[in-house]
Amino acid sequence: MYEDFASTLAATMWADFDETPRRADGPLAEITDLGTVVVDGNFPWTIVTVETSEGVTGIGECYPSPGVHQIITDYLRPVLVGENPADVERLYNLMRESLSGRGSQQGIGTIAISGVEIALWDATGKLLGQPVYQLLGGKMREEVTVYADCHAGEAMVESAEEGQATETYEPEAYAAAAQAAVDDGFDIVKFDLDVPSGREFDTLSRHFDPPEIKHKRRVVEAVTGEVGHDAEVAVDLHWNFSPETVERLCRALEPYDIAWIEDPLPPENGDAIRELKRRVNATILTGENRYGRHGFRDLIEGQAVDFLAPDVPKTGGIAETKKIADMAEAYYQALVPHNIGSPVATAATAHVGATVPNFVALEYHAREVPWWEDLLVRDEPFIENGRIQIPDGPGLGIELDWDVVEEHQKE
Repeated sequence: MYEDFASTLAATMWADFDETPRRADGPLAEITDLGTVVVDGNFPWTIVTVETSEGVTGIGECYPSPGVHQIITDYLRPVLVGENPADVERLYNLMRESLSGRGSQQGIGTIAISGVEIALWDATGKLLGQPVYQLLGGKMREEVTVYADCHAGEAMVESAEEGQATETYEPEAYAAAAQAAVDDGFDIVKFDLDVPSGREFDTLSRHFDPPEIKHKRRVVEAVTGEVGHDAEVAVDLHWNFSPETVERLCRALEPYDIAWIEDPLPPENGDAIRELKRRVNATILTGENRYGRHGFRDLIEGQAVDFLAPDVPKTGGIAETKKIADMAEAYYQALVPHNIGSPVATAATAHVGATVPNFVALEYHAREVPWWEDLLVRDEPFIENGRIQIPDGPGLGIELDWDVVEEHQKE
């Protein structure tokens, strides 16, 4: 008799309990359409739109990748049209299930889902009149630090003050570009070190001989010498070095107190990265080629790196990145998210950074795109003195200038 009573009581309770945001007459809204537009920036930024029955449009962004438009319009649109956009977590899992045989665990499927997930959060925030950070539990900081990726080669030289840069890959060019970023207010700068030195040699083995190591050391010496204590300096190896070469490089760079060494080894082998961290005296960062919390589990549980670099429009979206941060916090690891996107991806990442304690800085990779901020309708700069004030408006708290988007649209 007691079991029957308990079952009846539970059924009654759950029948009355519904977490889905609703109006008095039904769901908050319905999704009516999904679309994409590609902006031709220094990368092809794929902007995602989620239209709703209430006239509210959510915007998101996918990591640059061919085929994303087809996945969103051909596979995800039929799944999501008619659904309540505020059911973000349920719809995220529904999209993963619908693409289970087409790469929803990692790769292009996850990239497409990430962009839609961001747009769902934006739409939900606008429908509820709340910023995304509030929907995630509230903000811990009013602003997030942004670091400047100063690139290499021609793009780097063009971003330096005119007349300062010399040869494209010479240390003096790096130093000039670093100082230009510091003058703009950034107190963390990053450079690629997997760059030509002027010598011909086989790079496939990932082995760099002593003259190559010396070239990398000279670059770091020039940059740190130029900026002094005005900025931290990080370097990116783009998975192009072998363990023995990275060890030698780390020893060569020890005197310069590098903020972090990014992606020193190929991304597939967490054991190799953990062993490298054990052997070197350097701060190691990786993660932009990992997908979802499951893809970061070995790096976190094995404490294989110091900093994790998930890419919000690539790894699963806003909520998934926050879950990665929560997992990492248990092991005292911090987030330094990868970001090569437009202001949409940047704002999404900033909202994550506002809501987790273990956040260091997010990447800004478009200093050579003069119209990057013109994509937004706002009076104040979005990035100022190397900081982003967390937007307090509904959703992501930003609005795109669609005329500027159209002006730079990639057909």
